[in-house]
Amino acid sequence: MISCLLNLNSNISHKNFQANENSENPVWKAIGYNVDKLEEKFSEKEARPLDKGMVETIYETESSFVHSLTQKGLTVNKDPKQRDTYKITCDVVIVGSGCGGGVAASVLAKSGYKVVVLEKGNYFTKNDYSSLEGPSMSQLYENGGILSTIDGKTMIMAGSTVGGGSAINWSACIKTPKNVLQEWSDEHKLQLFTSSEYKSAVDTVWERIGVTEKCVEEGFQNQILRTGCERLGFEVEAVARNSSKNHYCGSCCYGCKSGDKKGTDVTWLVDAVDAGAVIISGCKAEKFIIEKNSRNLHCERIRKKKCHGVIAKFNLKEDVNINKKSILHVEAKVTISACGALLTPPLLISSGLRNQNIGLNLHLHPVLMAWGYFPEETSSEYKGKHYQGGIITSLCKVVDSKSNNVRAVIEAPALLPGSFAGLCPWESGLDYKTRMLKYARTAHLFAMVRDRGSGKVRAEGRISYKMNKEDKENIRAGLKEALQILIAAGAVEVGTHRSDGQRFKCNGTTAMELKEFLDQISAPQGPKSMEKYWTTYSTAHQMGSCRMGIDDTRGAVDDNGESWEAQDLFVCDASVLPTAVGVNPMITIQATAYCLSNKITEILKRRHT
Repeated sequence: MISCLLNLNSNISHKNFQANENSENPVWKAIGYNVDKLEEKFSEKEARPLDKGMVETIYETESSFVHSLTQKGLTVNKDPKQRDTYKITCDVVIVGSGCGGGVAASVLAKSGYKVVVLEKGNYFTKNDYSSLEGPSMSQLYENGGILSTIDGKTMIMAGSTVGGGSAINWSACIKTPKNVLQEWSDEHKLQLFTSSEYKSAVDTVWERIGVTEKCVEEGFQNQILRTGCERLGFEVEAVARNSSKNHYCGSCCYGCKSGDKKGTDVTWLVDAVDAGAVIISGCKAEKFIIEKNSRNLHCERIRKKKCHGVIAKFNLKEDVNINKKSILHVEAKVTISACGALLTPPLLISSGLRNQNIGLNLHLHPVLMAWGYFPEETSSEYKGKHYQGGIITSLCKVVDSKSNNVRAVIEAPALLPGSFAGLCPWESGLDYKTRMLKYARTAHLFAMVRDRGSGKVRAEGRISYKMNKEDKENIRAGLKEALQILIAAGAVEVGTHRSDGQRFKCNGTTAMELKEFLDQISAPQGPKSMEKYWTTYSTAHQMGSCRMGIDDTRGAVDDNGESWEAQDLFVCDASVLPTAVGVNPMITIQATAYCLSNKITEILKRRHT
């Protein structure tokens, strides 16, 4: 999720990084890598989890598309004068199928409403995943995994498939920190987050996605993180996961091949289609249908506009090669934007909404990585290779000794060969090859901060972002501690990804030399920084760009998730969070979505009964 892939396209296109038809490459043996062969495939007769409610536009023709929708309980109307436009009606239309949309679809469909979910990505199951970086990035990630802020200083990873981020994240299940909930309640006046309702929602989410709190066997990097912390006297915490205790997969960032990870595509969305929901994949929302609101019946808060649904575009099977677009017009009683903090704001703005909070307050949980080399001959206590095992099973919090505040969180990333190669700063051809030969036993740890600085996204793909001074100081402190952990665990060499190839050989050096090295650790952001050397930041969590607020000056949506401008238009994804969470936010997003979708159910009953 947090891989910095600035150079991935060029690396994968090069013959040394290509896989053949058997998903093999002769170079992999030299660097100690092979694609995980552990597979628990479906039998040929076993249906895919969402087949009951899935309509995949890339496989549909003009006639079969209408038939598929009709079979699933939808009435399709076509205007003879607009041959490529299809009109359907439902109770609820949801744009997006990730942690927010998946939960909302389940709650509303199980409440008896006819739900349609639009997902611009395609549908994949464990049978489809290859763990190959090139095709996986193209199929599962926003912009093929190559997405950065406008200035190129921060690389951003976001899911773009049925299941959204939950299909490609690293399984980490961490409850919202109590101090964050209290801050949202006290400073932002949002009582939801300290309510019994929210606490109950967390428990419901925890159970539905099958969270386990123990790990039978930790992978190479997490062994090192745990050992280094213990030797330094740092507290190390176990990280719960939405998978079994035995889950030992280091490539879930490209879809879980064993099917063990419980994303929305195998949990909430399954509940939704079992209750009659329809999911249309390969269908991209263009704008919400918003008109003047002539009546505000049963509405506690008067809104001048009203949402009647959404207009989306898609390619049918015969139209893919000529890039011909068909139009889907969905009329609904309630419309929910759940396409994430990067795409919900542009969609709202393109639909004519003008609230000043839309697209602002974007938080990204910025990340920098440290690496350490652990040769097998000197570090045989660490079993396996760095790409094997659960991605995040342990974490360490960097705590300020005076305030006792958490400055950063240290965890392990997923880095397959192309991602690893893209991170390595260029010094020389020989150095680059040497680094790759050490790939299998080079551990990475990353420092992630709860950013107080923020960014802006008002047009699709146009993301600006700036950390504040405190963020930079905190990430530098986290990076230094990550290096200390690697050294304490027994690394023979450690380093950062700073442009000058900053590194330190540990054997035979003095404490003073180590201190001098750590004192030189910096966190300059991007090639245009004022410093001599620079580092490209990474991130995988996007939050807050349509935040919830007690009035329209403090938020884009109210405490029900409803737009302050348009009645019956709701937002139900990470963009409603008031600030950054500070930890992996999957549980927070799903619990918030569960609360909001229950509120939407009650609103539907009042307004449309």
